[in-house]
Amino acid sequence: MPKNKTHRGTAKRVKLSATGKLLRQHAGKRHLLEKKSSRYTRRLDGVVEIAPQDTKRIRRLLGR
Repeated sequence: MPKNKTHRGTAKRVKLSATGKLLRQHAGKRHLLEKKSSRYTRRLDGVVEIAPQDTKRIRRLLGR
């Protein structure tokens, strides 16, 4: 039986932490930033844990 391939698009967007959590960036901080307030964009900084409802699907895409 062949090995499953990792979904490369997901692998570029999601990181697996050392404790096994799936981490992602906030959406909405790539473009059109002039009209967004700095207060709003500052809150989009950093990484967030992926919602528990999505973890099973994302792990399957990553081949874990």
